Amino acid sequence: MAAAALVLAVARSGGRLTSTRMLLAGVAVGYALSGLTSFLVFASGSAEGARSVMFWLLGSLGLAQWDAPLAVVAVVVILTVALLAVWGRGLDALAVGDETAHTLGVSPDRFRTLLLLVVSLCVAVLVAAAGSIGFVGLVVPHLARRAVGAGHVRVVPTAALMGAILLVWADVASRVLLQPQEIPIGIITSVVGAPFLLLLIRRLHATAA
Repeated sequence: MAAAALVLAVARSGGRLTSTRMLLAGVAVGYALSGLTSFLVFASGSAEGARSVMFWLLGSLGLAQWDAPLAVVAVVVILTVALLAVWGRGLDALAVGDETAHTLGVSPDRFRTLLLLVVSLCVAVLVAAAGSIGFVGLVVPHLARRAVGAGHVRVVPTAALMGAILLVWADVASRVLLQPQEIPIGIITSVVGAPFLLLLIRRLHATAA
């Protein structure tokens, strides 16, 4: 949440809060905090501890148990998905443009701030439980849009379900490929997600041309 607040502060420092400013601020803050994390790992005196931290940073479901922490994660995810689905029309308006959103009674700055806080809280809980697993959020929403259209009322729950399915199969692959060793899930999702993202970018450029 502190990182989210810092992103908002940096994005607002240049004037109006826009998606581009938030994106660039997020990249800058992310790199800064990633560098700080790497420094803490490098400065630690325990090689095994540093290895455990790096494994967690790349993502793993190995510590997931059916107890209170997992129940908290489930509640947070369900509430977040429900909220985003309820706010689907506002997301649709924001996707069209700020002027359209204003016309439809949506305040872009206020809505973006609210979205960032809610999603950051959800992501914080998930990362605390399973580490940082990349590319799922970059790949799955595009697949969901192809499956159910662009309306966020349908896209949000569909993306959540498809993301969960992808994560389960990535976890299976991480446990099977190098038995008895377990590969961090983040490596599997990156290997699968990066080529897909490059293909998507290529298609977007071809469509624009």
